[in-house]
Amino acid sequence: MEYPKTMKALVAYSRTDYRYVEDFPVPELGPDDILIKTEGCGVCAGDVKCHHGADMFWGSEDGVQPSWVQPPFVPGHEFYGRVAFVGENVTEYKPGDRICADQIAPCGKCKFCKTGRYWMCQPHEMYGFFNEFCGGMAEYVRLKGGRSVIHRIPEDMTFEQCICIEPYGCSKHCVDRAQIDAEDVVVIAGAGTLGLGMITYARTRNPKCLIVLDMQDNRLEKAKEFGADLVWNPGKMDVVQAIMDLTDGYGCDTYIEATGHPSSVTQGMQMIRKLGRFVEFSVFSAPATLDWSIIGDRKELDVLGSHLSPYCFPYVIENIRNGKLKTDGVVSRIFDLKDWETAFEYAEGRHGDFKVAFKFD
Repeated sequence: MEYPKTMKALVAYSRTDYRYVEDFPVPELGPDDILIKTEGCGVCAGDVKCHHGADMFWGSEDGVQPSWVQPPFVPGHEFYGRVAFVGENVTEYKPGDRICADQIAPCGKCKFCKTGRYWMCQPHEMYGFFNEFCGGMAEYVRLKGGRSVIHRIPEDMTFEQCICIEPYGCSKHCVDRAQIDAEDVVVIAGAGTLGLGMITYARTRNPKCLIVLDMQDNRLEKAKEFGADLVWNPGKMDVVQAIMDLTDGYGCDTYIEATGHPSSVTQGMQMIRKLGRFVEFSVFSAPATLDWSIIGDRKELDVLGSHLSPYCFPYVIENIRNGKLKTDGVVSRIFDLKDWETAFEYAEGRHGDFKVAFKFD
């Protein structure tokens, strides 16, 4: 098989210029690199927000938020596929192997990488946002040698299961940050794909009560199926009062924010108990305003962030495969790459979808 020169790809040339291209150059293969033939790629909320021109990706006009992405790039970090070609120095993988990779491309040189905290790598280059690290919305993806955290995927895992690996890795890391135990009343706000990953994993931690909040009833039904004890729609009831009634007026022990809406932050701070733990996961499209005295003087809270999926892929792959982490129905719509505009529209969630994905021949 001859090394391909061009490929079909979705390419982001600028904040306002995304194009489906049928002859985009396939990246050159270095001696330590791997080229995979893409089998599937999910559409993340981050992909959608980047396409919408969010300042956190493209920078703000006032210069306060610097530009981060490096166009032209191929979006998509929720990808997997089969090894097509390997560089001359690659011995661990061979053509035909089924693999995926962490979103982050760690430099291996900064203080975070050197101390094992690679997911916070200072240069912070990621697949799907940089020209040198093009993502999976293309027929091929080059994994750069020495800059990729690669994982093998068993042959018997389905397309739908494989698409859930990357988002569920992020979900696991978030729940791990929450340090849930058997005495905790836990609230997870948001039952999209990532929220569902948190729910099915949090269930394995056996909390005293797992409560899920979402504005869409179909998502709440899926949350119940995935292990939630109680599911509440904040648009139809006073969820803060309901938590207080459930906990003798104390509030929940842990609140995980996975909606990306500023009102969810305020809601969480109201319903969490003193000395509780608040975990923020989402990427926001607008600033969230809060009275910070709640965190300090009033409640002395632990407020934690969650970023990416360090060391999570092996567990997620094993437990998606054996069924301990539920995935049924998470991939709700599949598209051809040429229909990317429609796919991105459905990925916004306006039609009630969970995970939208591209499938490649």
